[in-house]
Amino acid sequence: MPPAASDFAARLVAWQRTSGRSGLPWQDTRDPYRIWLSEIMLQQTQVATVIPYYLRFLQRFPDVASLASAPLDDVLAAWSGLGYYARARCLQRAALQVVEVHGGRFPEGFDEVLALPGIGRSTAGAICAFAFGQRHAILDGNVKRVLARHAGIEGWAGEPAVLAALWQVSVARLPGVADGHPDIGTYTQALMDLGAGPCARSRPRCGECPVATDCAARLSGRVAAIPAPRPKRDMPRRSSAVWLLVDPSRGVLLERRAAPGIWGGLWSLPEAIDAQVEARIRATDGALQPLAPVEHAFTHFRLTLEPLLVWMHLVDRPGVAAPVEAGEPSRRWVAFDRLEDVALPAPVRVLLAALHANVVGDGSRGMQPRLTGLQ
Repeated sequence: MPPAASDFAARLVAWQRTSGRSGLPWQDTRDPYRIWLSEIMLQQTQVATVIPYYLRFLQRFPDVASLASAPLDDVLAAWSGLGYYARARCLQRAALQVVEVHGGRFPEGFDEVLALPGIGRSTAGAICAFAFGQRHAILDGNVKRVLARHAGIEGWAGEPAVLAALWQVSVARLPGVADGHPDIGTYTQALMDLGAGPCARSRPRCGECPVATDCAARLSGRVAAIPAPRPKRDMPRRSSAVWLLVDPSRGVLLERRAAPGIWGGLWSLPEAIDAQVEARIRATDGALQPLAPVEHAFTHFRLTLEPLLVWMHLVDRPGVAAPVEAGEPSRRWVAFDRLEDVALPAPVRVLLAALHANVVGDGSRGMQPRLTGLQ
C-alpha cells in the first residue's frame, strides 16, 4: 500500500533539514532569477561543476535585465565549458521575453514560467516551488530514480508510459498546507538531495534513506534494477578536419558556427578554407602539420577533431589572409591572450591552450615550432 503523501513528505522534510545539502549559492534565496539560472545550469550538469560557473555568471549578469541586453557572444563566453549550449541561448531568449512581455519582472504563474524558452514542466515546478512557495511537482533525473524505486515503477523513464506513471506519483505525493508542511521548497530540495545522495544510481545507501522502510524496490530486492537503464545502442562516430591557422601577429583564426547545430553560436576552428588558399598551404614546405586527433563525446555520438596546424608566416600572406580580409563576419582573428573572452567549445579551448603553452612561443619568432604535448 503506498504511503500517505503527508507521511512520505514529513520524513523527507525532516531528513533534509538535518542531512540534506545546504550552503549552496542558490539556496536561501527567493530571487527567481537566481533560482532559474541555477535550475538551467544544473540540467545534465553536476553541482560541483556548476558552482564556479554560476558565481561567475552572476557577476557578469546580476539580473534579468543585464542578461537580456548582453551580446550573445558574452553570454556564450560566460557559459563556455558547461556544454549543452542551447541552454545558454534559451536562457537569453527567456530573459528577453521576461523584459518584453513581463516588464522585466520574472513571472510568478506556473503557465507563464513554463512558456519561457528552455523551461520544461519539472524546471517550472522547481522555480515556482523555490521562488514562490507554490505546490508543483518536479521530475528531474534524480527524482525519477527516487520515485521509481520507492513506488516500484519498472522500466526506463524515457518510455512515455513509465514517464506518465512517474508524474502521477510525483503529483500524488506532494504535501499540502493542511498536512503541516507548507514549505514546499524544503520538500522539493529533499527529493533532489535524496537522489543525488543516498539514492544514487550505483551503490545506493539505503541505510541512510528516510523512506527506505516502505521502498518497493528495496523490499523486493530490486534496487539495482529500478529504474531500468536507457536501452543500449551503438554510439555513432563522426570525424572532422579543422584548420588551426596561426598568425604570430594576429593569433588564431576562428569561425562562428551556425545555430542551431552542434556548438551553434560558438566560435570554433574552420572546417573549410578557400581551395586556392588550401593549395598554397599544402605546397609550402613545413607550413602544414597535422596534430593528434581530439576526441569529444556528445550525448548521441562521438566526434573526432583532426587539427591541421598552419604557421602562416611560412606561407605567402596575401593568399592565406584572403578568407578573412574579404570581410566575412563569421570569421575573425583572436589573440591567444584574449581567448578567455570568446565562447569556445571545450575541446577547442583545450586544444588552443595546449598550443599556446607548447608552441606559440617558437612560432611567434618565425621558427619551426616544437609540438611537445600535441602529437
